[in-house]
Amino acid sequence: MSIYINSKFDSGNIEVVNADKADDIRLRIRNDSNAEFLQWFHFRLTAPKGEAVRIIIENAGECSYAEGWHGYQCAASHDRQDWFRIATTYYDGKQLRIEFVMQQDSLWLAYFQPYSLERHFDLLNRCAQDAGVQLLQLGNSVEQRSVDALRTGQPGNARKNVWIIARQHPGEAMAEWCAEGLLEALLNEADPEFGAVAREIRERACLYIVPNVNPDGSTLGNLRSNAAGANLNREWRTPTLERSPEILCVRQGMLDSGVDFFLDLHGDETLPYVFIDGSHMVPGYGERNLALQKAFLDDLLEASPDFQTAQGYADNRFDDELLTLASKWVANQFNCVALTLEMPFKDNANAPDARAGWSAARSKRLGALLLHPLLAHLRRLDS
Repeated sequence: MSIYINSKFDSGNIEVVNADKADDIRLRIRNDSNAEFLQWFHFRLTAPKGEAVRIIIENAGECSYAEGWHGYQCAASHDRQDWFRIATTYYDGKQLRIEFVMQQDSLWLAYFQPYSLERHFDLLNRCAQDAGVQLLQLGNSVEQRSVDALRTGQPGNARKNVWIIARQHPGEAMAEWCAEGLLEALLNEADPEFGAVAREIRERACLYIVPNVNPDGSTLGNLRSNAAGANLNREWRTPTLERSPEILCVRQGMLDSGVDFFLDLHGDETLPYVFIDGSHMVPGYGERNLALQKAFLDDLLEASPDFQTAQGYADNRFDDELLTLASKWVANQFNCVALTLEMPFKDNANAPDARAGWSAARSKRLGALLLHPLLAHLRRLDS
């Protein structure tokens, strides 16, 4: 039986250098479309059951966040439903080595459990069946894929406007898993854990949730870029129709509705923690927003055992590009609490899971638990 490597599918990314022998498969990660970023990979290996496999990703050391390979374990699945981690070593500061024995005749491998465009559309359609939810097409991507938002309730009636977006960086699939978990909890008012919270949130606020801001990049197998090569989370100050139409249309939606609270869902390649990067460094953020931001973080600490505040980004991380980032631009434009939530590609070092690492399931659970601090925040805004 021959050895095959295939990545010609939604979010696929890998280049084959040599796959003649199972114990010496040589691969390279392909750059993002029209950009120098690279780190996301996703491919299927077909090889005989029982074969000992060694995969070398030769250009791991050239990746955008090569330091993130330390302690990283590759995600794998036989059925694309149950994903687990397999032994992975980063050595010589250059190459990533993945070793295992084939338990079946094929195995899917990825940087993180993928979130497909088909699942994205299924999520939109499922949520849009709720009588209180409207599916809004905000605009189109560079390659004319739809940029969609789900809105709960009608604007007005003194409702606050909450915007939650995910997957500006397409390789950060955990962000859309998190958005899915939040939506499922928000729309299931019969749920004994979240039902009462969800009902009150929907009474107090009009929520706009954009599960995938970058459908081109996620389909093309990019890490951080859209089809034009733009890092969308550096386009918020001056987006253009040619380079970043995705941000142009989402930003216009915000300008039309106003924003009282904003959350941007992401993943971090290097830090093995769940954390929030706030907007306290934005000029003019003010004492009220500082107090509201702290209260939200305190409430999330209480709600989620995975969240922590000891580890995160330095306040001066972004310097001159500060207001090109979504949460910082929103904080400055609307004078509201605007946050970036980061989840790990690796594992949560404070609560490790040897089999799955940080996973889609944990991302979804975190999304659901976000409802508790969100409700507390809305109550404070109305008090």
